[in-house]
Amino acid sequence: MELYLDLHSQPCRSVFMFARATGIPFEFKHVDLSKGQQFSEDFGKMNFVRKVPVMKDGSFILTESTAILKYLVQKHSSTVADHWFPADLQQRARVNEYLSWQHMNLRAHGSKVFLLRVLFPIMMDAEVPKDKMDAAKEDLNQSLKVLEEKFLQNKPFILGDKISLADLVAIVEIMQPVGAGVDVFAGRPKLTAWRERVKKEFGETLFDEAHELILKMDSLAQEMKNNSELELLKPKFRKLFS
Repeated sequence: MELYLDLHSQPCRSVFMFARATGIPFEFKHVDLSKGQQFSEDFGKMNFVRKVPVMKDGSFILTESTAILKYLVQKHSSTVADHWFPADLQQRARVNEYLSWQHMNLRAHGSKVFLLRVLFPIMMDAEVPKDKMDAAKEDLNQSLKVLEEKFLQNKPFILGDKISLADLVAIVEIMQPVGAGVDVFAGRPKLTAWRERVKKEFGETLFDEAHELILKMDSLAQEMKNNSELELLKPKFRKLFS
């Protein structure tokens, strides 16, 4: 099995961490987003929308991180612990509930803060307007509040006593704005304690390996500034930021 990934990407980190944590063998295929490799002709043949992650299992190609995660759970059900994506109807529905909610909330809002803090100055050749940054942070704070008060509550993990795909997908999204210098854990002891439990479940070594690149965003910014393909990428991002 081949996994096409860039660990700057939250969805890629979730797939990478899950496969590594559960011992699912795979070949890591790096797609360098900062160099625009997702726009190459070869990659476009695998994924029409030119996004990572992509899984290639023999001749079967699958895109979208949550679909890949569920596929891996079900394909390797004999070795992957049930708590990741429980067979119990209602427990599985709770995981799906979180995965459905997060895409347009925590993921969208955390990504926006990251993009504004890290990529906006490079792509727009200007500083982020304060009102735009403040609004993005407020949206993120509202999503974090929902995560804490609706999904996590006073439980060790989103489902209860055991970790699941919901916690994995949540933590990689939360670490994205952290990589952009926004400490989302400050003043949130419940969320901080949950992060430490998630980190312990995966092991500090794997957790840190997965997030090493995102916590060194100064180097990414410099790489992009020195990238000969930058001018080709700017129109795509300027459309996003307009």
